Amino acid sequence: MNNLSSSTQESRETQTQTETNTSKTEPKPSYVKLAMRNMVRKGATSLKHFALTTIALVGILVGLAYLTR
Repeated sequence: MNNLSSSTQESRETQTQTETNTSKTEPKPSYVKLAMRNMVRKGATSLKHFALTTIALVGILVGLAYLTR
């Protein structure tokens, strides 16, 4: 167990060093870039939410068109 915790701590330190090094050399990623990275990481969930949003928007537009004809 001690080996696991020490390796986890070492990986966190390495990750922190990497983040520090990249933040000095590269500007912060834009909101759009972070959102796209998150979409790629979550995959099916993002597609499901996108589909539900699209269906809801089309439904609202068709409903308003029907009511105001």
